[in-house]
Amino acid sequence: MTGERALILDFGGVVTRTLFETHDISERALGLPPGSLTWRGPFDPATDPLWVAMQNREITERDYWLARTREVGRVLGEEWTEMQTFVRRARGAEPELALRPEARDAIVKVKAAGLKLAILSNELDLFYGVEFRKRFPLIELFDVIVDATYTKILKPDPRAYELVLSELGLPREACVFVEDQKKNIEGADAVRLPYVHFDVTRPAEGYARALGMLGL
Repeated sequence: MTGERALILDFGGVVTRTLFETHDISERALGLPPGSLTWRGPFDPATDPLWVAMQNREITERDYWLARTREVGRVLGEEWTEMQTFVRRARGAEPELALRPEARDAIVKVKAAGLKLAILSNELDLFYGVEFRKRFPLIELFDVIVDATYTKILKPDPRAYELVLSELGLPREACVFVEDQKKNIEGADAVRLPYVHFDVTRPAEGYARALGMLGL
């Protein structure tokens, strides 16, 4: 099997562990007492009405994280207006702590098999910052990175998917797209891009399915 096939990954939640999963790391980095961060998103929606509102499309994903950013900043007595401030302060010193073990294994396996790798993100540098990305483990293994921070084309806009396919130089049927947000899965479905709807609470299952679809 060669680079004539590709694994296309969303970044936040798929390649990285979510901020919901790393409250202990965030609290330690920010100097907060254990248990200070209580919102759990998909891991316990009952604790997180704002997450439910996002899933109901009453607010956007960017709205959600901006609200959490401002909230955590206020706890520290600071005014935070950009998501990347939260990420840099909470995990920027050690980007490797954010990498999902399952993502690491899949990325290495795909690359070893000679397939292509791509990231299709709405806010890679917007949320994480350029320096975080540059220091992120395995980022050099990706053939293509399409980031709406620069393209200004947000999933589920069909043009976002067409752009990553164009940069890969592959037909859609030769690719598998992995994404955790339902609206972005619907976008992939609309352009007939094979996909895996990634459940962040069951990451091993999502990657196993994606690799299986690629014949690995």
